[in-house]
Amino acid sequence: MKYTVIHKTLILTSALILVSGCMKRELPADKGGFTYSGIYFGAHFPGVFKKGIKDGCQTSKGVYTKSHWSFKNRQKYADGWFLGRSKCKDLLKIDEDGDLIL
Repeated sequence: MKYTVIHKTLILTSALILVSGCMKRELPADKGGFTYSGIYFGAHFPGVFKKGIKDGCQTSKGVYTKSHWSFKNRQKYADGWFLGRSKCKDLLKIDEDGDLIL
């Protein structure tokens, strides 16, 4: 069976639609998206959750940061802290002498 230009165009269009549907979409900050340290975390988080993400991310980079009161009394802060710590863990950089690179 010979492929005509129409067949090739349909196959290419279908492939592009499938690939674009699988791509991660990030919302800009003015639309509710939240990015910290170059990592997109999601959209529409309350401020205390964002603070937890920032503190958890700093902790995973080697600078222990946590509001113990918020961690104990605000579940959203604790959830954000754990999310930030887990998603930013690959950002920890240590030089050949074993010193933290900030």
